Amino acid sequence: METKKLKFNSALIHGGDHKDAFGSATVPIYQTSTFAFENADHGAKCFSGESNGYIYTRIGNPTINALERLIAELENGYGGIATSSGMAAINTVYMGLLNQGDHMISTGAVYGPARNVVEMHFSRFGIQSTYLDTSNVKEIENAIRPNTKLLYIETPANPTMDITDIMACAKIVKQKNIKLVVDNTFCSPYLQNPLDLGADVVIHSMTKFINGHADIVAGIIIAKDKLLYDQLRSMMINLGGNMDPHQAYMVHRGVKTLSIRIEKAQENAIKVAKYLQNHPLIAWIKYPGLETHPQYNLALKQMKGPGTMISFGLKGGYESAKKLMNNVQLAILAVSLGGVETLIQHPASMTHAKVSKESKQKAGITDDLIRLSVGIEDVDDILNDLRNALEKI
Repeated sequence: METKKLKFNSALIHGGDHKDAFGSATVPIYQTSTFAFENADHGAKCFSGESNGYIYTRIGNPTINALERLIAELENGYGGIATSSGMAAINTVYMGLLNQGDHMISTGAVYGPARNVVEMHFSRFGIQSTYLDTSNVKEIENAIRPNTKLLYIETPANPTMDITDIMACAKIVKQKNIKLVVDNTFCSPYLQNPLDLGADVVIHSMTKFINGHADIVAGIIIAKDKLLYDQLRSMMINLGGNMDPHQAYMVHRGVKTLSIRIEKAQENAIKVAKYLQNHPLIAWIKYPGLETHPQYNLALKQMKGPGTMISFGLKGGYESAKKLMNNVQLAILAVSLGGVETLIQHPASMTHAKVSKESKQKAGITDDLIRLSVGIEDVDDILNDLRNALEKI
């Protein structure tokens, strides 16, 4: 069956075109480190590339490859490279696309560790970086240097919910030999497809929406063409950040319900956002589904829905934020996002704690900012939980 022609919901179930030798209805777990060759000649052909046979799970594995094909199809890419975590995917991209002396531009409010690893470690090897408000494309244009090789954006940004125009970014970098990489974790392939908008590479922390059950850690890279795919797969193999077959099985199982989960959580998020917007203790709120969002019109154009992530601030700042987080009962006080459960956290002191105070302020990660990942619980229970906690402030 030509699964690339299937509509999205059908592709979630049948995508990747996996055919099991024993007729399994689901992708089996090939929990092995190594694979036997038919004979010496077969082994030699596998290593030379003349045969597509499997060698070693770090290089390739049927369970992992089935997931890679599926996610690549969902993102309309050439091929996927599954990794042990979202950060393994990010580091593979950095290592694969940057050389000593190169310069990269990135979203100021990008996921904290994605920024920390560049400023603390890649800088030791001569990589230069500029972090700015990528929702303002003029800032991107002004930051480009002769040695700029990578524009790495996160949209919507974590945790500020700022939205960057992917098509505008692609237009800027197209003539300058700069690769455009988009972290699409906050949307998943269900709500946004950056490769269709001009990106060269898409990455996901599959820990989040794609798996959706908060029970594994995983990442993936999707390249738009064979050249980039080969370059990044080789880097992943050499770095050793490969996915485990059992991880791949769990993600493959979780992704089948991606659209159902997001639709329900998004429906809840819209109601939660409207409730918070009208609450007297809320100082501000940023949610792509509200007309008050600065990039509301861009969200309508670029995304298929506003998603399930909300950022907001409380009157009274950090002390009020702490009281809210300490008094919720249904929402779980924890980092991560995109699962079936509602999560709440304080980015400035948690996910972005290692980012300097000055950089956080510049990126809009203020002390009063609370990030809410809305789950699929009954929305009345979510609202009651927030209402009861707000009454204690």
